[in-house]
Amino acid sequence: MSLINDPATAARVEGAALSAIAARYGTPCYVYSHAALTAAYAAYSKALAGLPARICYAVKANSNLSILRLFARLGAGFDIVSGGELARVLAAGGDPGKVVFSGVGKSRAEMRQALEAGIYCFNVESASELDHLNAVAGELSQRAPIALRVNPNVDPKTHPYISTGLKSAKFGVAFDTATTLYRRARDLPNLQIRGIACHIGSQLLDPQPAADAAAKVLALVDALAADGIRFEHIDLGGGMGIRYRDEDVLAVEDYLAPTLARLAGRPEMLLVEPGRSLVGNAGLLLTRVEVLKHGEEKNFAVVDAAMNDLARPALYDAWHEIVKVGAGEAAAVPQKYEIVGPICESGDFLGHDRTLALAEGDLLAILSAGAYGMAMSSNYNTRPRAAEVMVEGSQVHLIRRRETVAELLALEQPLP
Repeated sequence: MSLINDPATAARVEGAALSAIAARYGTPCYVYSHAALTAAYAAYSKALAGLPARICYAVKANSNLSILRLFARLGAGFDIVSGGELARVLAAGGDPGKVVFSGVGKSRAEMRQALEAGIYCFNVESASELDHLNAVAGELSQRAPIALRVNPNVDPKTHPYISTGLKSAKFGVAFDTATTLYRRARDLPNLQIRGIACHIGSQLLDPQPAADAAAKVLALVDALAADGIRFEHIDLGGGMGIRYRDEDVLAVEDYLAPTLARLAGRPEMLLVEPGRSLVGNAGLLLTRVEVLKHGEEKNFAVVDAAMNDLARPALYDAWHEIVKVGAGEAAAVPQKYEIVGPICESGDFLGHDRTLALAEGDLLAILSAGAYGMAMSSNYNTRPRAAEVMVEGSQVHLIRRRETVAELLALEQPLP
């Protein structure tokens, strides 16, 4: 669940003391474990060993260049949703020939950028996108490799904000229209049909919905083959969940087993697109208690991290375990606290009703923050974004320095 080697004192990540990291780089600060990232990727490699399969890391979960470079060196492909993410993958040394480009609103400029880079496949999410991509590819005298992202209308049993494969979702194309759209794609001169894709949601704990979606997609694949449309790959997305609190999380091989059973003996390459399950529990957010405020109904621990640093609690009412780093003040009495930030919003909280023995100045670690933490952070209230460090054994690497207010102002020009 966490990177803490000693849960009783929450002192270290790998061989590095969190207190030393905070002293050197300040707080708030994201801390990632090289070993945890490597182990998470290895679990997918082991589960897919011997199969025609490719792991495409979902860049949106955490797009730091050092994390992308680590996964590229391990052999990963990448699932991107913007031209900016493609630029990051290329800057990190990723292979464009292992990149799939998803997303409902790809601009023509992004299409051109991806075609010029030589990506593996576009996951097309509308009839209009087929026409736009065909036109852009024609301008470049290329044929754009495509898959249609189909909605199997399977309930993923997760938060509605991260359910993506239902009929009501903005993502993908309706399952019943896929055959017509594939025929249309076959007739467009600047498109090359390469595969089929689906993705039903994120933070999935029950493997059955993913297996059910795979079964529906495979039935469609076989029906299209009878129509002369055959695929090089089947992209079943990602979405496997992690343990934030007390969730019952399967091992990767057990989670994938029902889906892989349905794919047994098939010739198509399988693409999977894990994000959260590769990075979520490989990172934490360090923060320091600035003020303890005791109210009539609630006690507040005001820390120097806020909703701009970690948006998930405010956005999803998400739980992150919060632990004190080190023993702290021996005289502190455990009490229930609202862990809140300094932002001028009542929704600026990081945890409710946490029983902790706190003193002002104590360090806290907010766990399971490697996914959708820094990637979703903002400069709300003109707050510079946090530093990021990677721990590799006893070495600590600064992989993104803290922003400055001067940098935030640099792009703006006051009126004369």
